[in-house]
Amino acid sequence: MHIDYLIIGQGLAGSLLAWELIRHHQRRVVVIDEGTENASLVAAGLINPVTGKRFVITDAVDTLLPTALNVYRDLSALFGLEFFIAKPMVRLLRTQEEINLTQKRLQDPAYQAYLGDIKNPDQLNYRFNHFMAVLEQKQTGYLITRPLLARLKNYFISLDSYRQTTLDYHDIHLEPVLQWREFKPKAIVFCEGFKARYNPWFSELPFQPVKGEILTLETAHPLPVPILNYGNWLIPTSMNRFRIGATFEHDTTDTAITRTARRQLLRSLSLVNANLAGSTLVEQQANIRPCTQDRRPFIGHHPKHPELWIFNGFGAKGSLQIPWYSRHLAQTLSSGKPLQPHCDTKRL
Repeated sequence: MHIDYLIIGQGLAGSLLAWELIRHHQRRVVVIDEGTENASLVAAGLINPVTGKRFVITDAVDTLLPTALNVYRDLSALFGLEFFIAKPMVRLLRTQEEINLTQKRLQDPAYQAYLGDIKNPDQLNYRFNHFMAVLEQKQTGYLITRPLLARLKNYFISLDSYRQTTLDYHDIHLEPVLQWREFKPKAIVFCEGFKARYNPWFSELPFQPVKGEILTLETAHPLPVPILNYGNWLIPTSMNRFRIGATFEHDTTDTAITRTARRQLLRSLSLVNANLAGSTLVEQQANIRPCTQDRRPFIGHHPKHPELWIFNGFGAKGSLQIPWYSRHLAQTLSSGKPLQPHCDTKRL
């Protein structure tokens, strides 16, 4: 069967790329996925334009953020469910050095759309411990990835564009024509997350997998309204349930949950609010972020086999970045529009 594209992996990257190719370019696409839990299903889906210890604004956020919101809005209209939850965030500032750095950022016009006022913790209707001040962060929120990916999977199934199976690379034949099982695609796009390390065509790319663990907790105590950013993060998801995360463990592909990570997250939370740290554990999850050494995505075709492509490496900012890059790659695949150099694997 001749098709346009075979997409390997139904995480957020593979799903949104398939969506773009089908919906906006009218291409015949088949997505294959083994149906197990992936990093997108575990991830908190946070969208936060200013991150890190140095309060750094995300590159090209003025382009990435509107595209992400438009894509999630379109998907919500199609499926009748809100996937992106816009929610303010407050960053808790521990030291005078953090306050000074924040004040410097507030003087920079590039940050003014994303950072609000610095306030005394007593001005908020919630009790925070061990913090000197709080910073309001704007245009933040989180993506509910699990129901989004479930509905996209059903959408692909309705189009006969989904196969649940474990990929064996030996089943991909490059000659005399590109073929996987009965399908003969024009190109194959690998969206495998950290498993790209084992891909025989793309394993030499300098991935830096980072394990992350997240807790879901239930409490009888009042929860703050905004998302909290305190080195870790806290997302209130209902009146009495919230998620905290995430840990960072480099150079491992072990997805088992650990007591060490659970203790670390609860200890960090106890510095914010001891009552919340004593909440009931509902779920603990772990998976691997597909990060890269230069913190830029890996998008492009294989140098010797131009029919093989990769779309990967979005790390912890996938919810913000993937919508725009999905459109970018879909245009490249459909019309030959060159990839931007900063994301093209040719840079490597």
